[in-house]
Amino acid sequence: MENLIALLVAAPLLGAAVLLCGGRRLDAVGHWIGTVLAALSFVFGAVLFADMLGKDPEHREMSQHLFSWIPVEGFQADVAFQLDQLSMTFVLLISGVGSLIHVYSIGYMEHDERRRRFFGYLNLFLAAMLLLVLADNYLLLYVGWEGVGLASYLLIGFWQHKPSAATAAKKAFLVNRVGDVGLSIAIMLMFTTFGTFAFGPVLASAGDSGEGTLTAIGLMLLLAACGKSAQVPLQSWLGDAMEGPTPVSALIHAATMVTAGVYLIVRSAAIFNGAPDAQLVTTVVGAVTLLFGAIVGCAKDDIKKALAGSTMSQIGYMVLAAGLGPIGYVFAIMHLVTHGFFKAGLFLGAGSVMHGMNDEVDMRKYGGLRKYMPVTFVTFGLGYLAIIGFPGLSGFFSKDMIIEAAFAKGGTEGWILGGVALLGAAITAFYMTRVMLMTFFGEERWKSRPTASPEEPSAEPAAEHHGAHAEPHPHESPKVMTIPMIVLAVGSVFGGAFFSIGDRFVHWLEPVTGHTHGHPPVSALTVTVATVTVMVLGVGLAYLQYGRRPVPVVAPRGSLLTRAARRDLLQDDFNHVVLVRGGEHLTRSLVYVDHTLVDGVVNGTAASMGGLSGRLRRLQNGFARSYAVSMFGGAAVLIAATLLMRAV
Repeated sequence: MENLIALLVAAPLLGAAVLLCGGRRLDAVGHWIGTVLAALSFVFGAVLFADMLGKDPEHREMSQHLFSWIPVEGFQADVAFQLDQLSMTFVLLISGVGSLIHVYSIGYMEHDERRRRFFGYLNLFLAAMLLLVLADNYLLLYVGWEGVGLASYLLIGFWQHKPSAATAAKKAFLVNRVGDVGLSIAIMLMFTTFGTFAFGPVLASAGDSGEGTLTAIGLMLLLAACGKSAQVPLQSWLGDAMEGPTPVSALIHAATMVTAGVYLIVRSAAIFNGAPDAQLVTTVVGAVTLLFGAIVGCAKDDIKKALAGSTMSQIGYMVLAAGLGPIGYVFAIMHLVTHGFFKAGLFLGAGSVMHGMNDEVDMRKYGGLRKYMPVTFVTFGLGYLAIIGFPGLSGFFSKDMIIEAAFAKGGTEGWILGGVALLGAAITAFYMTRVMLMTFFGEERWKSRPTASPEEPSAEPAAEHHGAHAEPHPHESPKVMTIPMIVLAVGSVFGGAFFSIGDRFVHWLEPVTGHTHGHPPVSALTVTVATVTVMVLGVGLAYLQYGRRPVPVVAPRGSLLTRAARRDLLQDDFNHVVLVRGGEHLTRSLVYVDHTLVDGVVNGTAASMGGLSGRLRRLQNGFARSYAVSMFGGAAVLIAATLLMRAV
């Protein structure tokens, strides 16, 4: 069975190679090739999963060594895979959701002349993501990490004829490079500390290392996670990345790539367990991002950007849980899986709405779509109920457990983190209800589409206009698009309960991540009641504002906070002032120092030597009388010196 592990990566990698190198002769069947190979990877994963279930929990880990990549004295880099309960969870999520999104893309990208290349990029992404989670060492993980970044760049900028898409791809690539530097430094520190970067020896030896070293490694790993998972302060790329095709948003920015940072933290649990300061910073980053993304999501009129803010916020929950240590590792991954179901479904639902609305993304130009798109409405609605934590649906179980774990942290820290998590749940209910009401309820605002006046510009211009601009005629999407949405909706409804009954998911991951049952200062029932209460308050407030009042087609000016949230809480402005302009001033200062000090010393020395040599050159002027005078002067000096020495 171990020989199947490499095939998990090989199948989509083969698809990428065939589709990207096969040329236009494959245009007619390229989408089927990509989809079949993605599904084949899922089949291999399902077979390995069934085999794993037949073993004792302590003996479920499998490994496959392919070859030695860099075998030199004192430095051994292997291409080898490790499949345990944690990586298996990601394999099934990546290949399963990825296969559904491939099927969806057959219909969504039907009229795109570069559809074959799009499916090649999707396959390349799946291969890189699977390599990331299957690697048995940090160096091979880094290869997958960079491959994911490359594929993300290609997919975000797929419609490169749009300057906004090309710019968004470059922005995502550059911001992620900052995080990648953190991962590379962490790997270097691991090698100098442990003499290896293989998971087994590094994590086994972490407990014997100094806290300072582990803290440095943990913080560098956190920096890497912030880049891939769009956490503060490296979150600015995620909203702009919505310029890519909607299946890209569902695959990369909902279910897979943005969760890579959470995987990295949980996989490195032994390092973080020995570094309390790194754990504290991780929880702070998660808590801040949780609120940051939620506030941004409240003000977005672009349906995809509203969901992007939601993604940022929900991953903040996961990072917060991962920072709690053994209390929260399992719940971070559980929320990651349930989030993969309902957020991928929500993004595909948004794409279905756009498909029937001439690629319009502005929710102020929607309204009343539930009767025109019944399947989209139901599946999107189930994803909505799951993400806000409606009792019985998947998000209710996973998010509730994270909130309980936050309170179980104990002391003032536990109360603060638990309070932030509860506040985030209330805001989530508000902005997701806002999305639901503006899209599927109310008057049909798309029937009359007045031009925005200069005094009241629209808050969110359309981001994905590549179709006609005529008045839309809403209609349900074809079955090739709705069937994946239905499957994801089923996961959104039943996934959480399935994982929670009998602590099934806890027992599944415990051999890898460990688990400690926390003891919150209040009962679990109290936390659940509080979570449901704030959820109801959020829904009610959104209904009062968007359900009982007509939604204007043109966004009102809004409060200062609303205007700031529309601009992503001024994150780009901050980056421009502090990083861009700061970098420009630093560069100019360094150039000045280089020209005046460094080059000044070098050029000054050269000029001095040149002047001295010019003066010395005058002694050799070619005139015999000058040489005679010099000889006479030298002789006179020599005689005078001799006489003076005798006199003494």
